[in-house]
Amino acid sequence: MIGFIGLGIMGSRMAANLLKAGFEVTVYNRSKDKAEELLNKGAKWAESPKEAAEKSDVLFTMLANPSVVEAVSLGEEGFLDSLKEGKLWVDCSTVDPSFSRRMANESEKRHLRFLDAPVSGSKLPAENAELIFLVGGSGEDLEEVRPMMEAMGKSIVHQGSHGMGSSMKLVINLMLGQTMAVFAEAVSFGEAIGLERGTVVETLLGGITTAPFLKGKKNKVLEHDFAPEFPLEHLQKDLQLVSQTAFENNTAMPIVNVTKEIYALAKQQGWSKEDFSVIYRLFSEKK
Repeated sequence: MIGFIGLGIMGSRMAANLLKAGFEVTVYNRSKDKAEELLNKGAKWAESPKEAAEKSDVLFTMLANPSVVEAVSLGEEGFLDSLKEGKLWVDCSTVDPSFSRRMANESEKRHLRFLDAPVSGSKLPAENAELIFLVGGSGEDLEEVRPMMEAMGKSIVHQGSHGMGSSMKLVINLMLGQTMAVFAEAVSFGEAIGLERGTVVETLLGGITTAPFLKGKKNKVLEHDFAPEFPLEHLQKDLQLVSQTAFENNTAMPIVNVTKEIYALAKQQGWSKEDFSVIYRLFSEKK
């Protein structure tokens, strides 16, 4: 039996793909309404993280940030003390590597196994089972859950020991956030000097300087439709984790700290729940 805790934009779609592949899944989410569609597809409901763990051989978590993961795993009604000895916890949340290593240690104290396995991809890749799993931990543990990951993703990359999956995820989201900010600023600059927005966007997307993922943000910028695929508040959190991890490792990160504050400004505008591409508005809207 698989347990799945956290049914937001990503988790709900990942759990749905496990069900589609024929796995038995018990789900838990703070608000039960987000589980209704999964329950209609055959998922079982757990009343608490503890109950989800009691029913699981493998437990997946997909949660918003380290503090939420800690509360759900170690807090009141937390699941770590309810997983049976030898069972496996797979954390797909985007957290910092120090936190992942601490959760691995907490698991080991309880004779449990742990993988940090954040995913690269957003709403549509999650829906289409096209995620990329970035895994830290034992290769043997990875092989045990590989069929489950294959039901949710298109690629599984073993990054190394505990914390290395989380490390790679921060590297990717660092590039994601900075690239979106540069693109938004470039489009806004083009408009400011007299070019048509559509012309700037099409020219940039057809050239060699633009990351492939930006093609998926084309209509968001052109139509100002910022319905969330990857909410801005989550990317800003990830950039904060990059900055924090860089400090822990005595690494200077001047560009990420500027970028992080750009997203913070957008968050102050009330755009935290919108897609992170909404930062285009920060550059383009004149006060």
